[in-house]
Amino acid sequence: MDDELEPTPVSVEAVNEHVSDVCAAGDPSEAPGITLTGLVFETAGGLRRALAPGIESELGLGGLALEVLVRLERSPGTRLRMIDLAAQTGLTPGGLTRAIDRLANAGFVCREACPDDRRGAFAALTPLGRTRTDEALRRHERDIEALIAGVLDTSETETLVALLRRLRDRVRPEAARVTGDSEAPKTVPPS
Repeated sequence: MDDELEPTPVSVEAVNEHVSDVCAAGDPSEAPGITLTGLVFETAGGLRRALAPGIESELGLGGLALEVLVRLERSPGTRLRMIDLAAQTGLTPGGLTRAIDRLANAGFVCREACPDDRRGAFAALTPLGRTRTDEALRRHERDIEALIAGVLDTSETETLVALLRRLRDRVRPEAARVTGDSEAPKTVPPS
């Protein structure tokens, strides 16, 4: 199945030609790409509004905190270089510093020196951070299941995850970046 989902390089000319064909065929507001993008944004906003209260009550912190904690939880050694964590979350260095400060004050993360780069630092989960992340994820999963029960079956969920990951890797490859990780998607230069 992974072979079917490998991204195919597409030239700017091919995209422009496709968009021109769609627009020539009718109302540009009805173009499939416009509809897809609108549905993704609407769905993401709806999920955020529905799920944020549970995350906030479980952690006592905003939803961004869970994103940071999950990214650390999923990383080797439950830590990431700050520069990679900023790239993955889309936060500015200053925004990430403030987020890590709040998580450190709560006892969920700590900073560790980077032995390969004296200016670099890691954000790492503490034992309390791992426990609270696991608790929050269990609650979050229950909330997600209750929200989407009956909408997607297991196969549809797996397909949607694969398709969204492929799209994410195309439009925001840095979201999976880990310094020195040869498996992370590479930024595709514009054609």
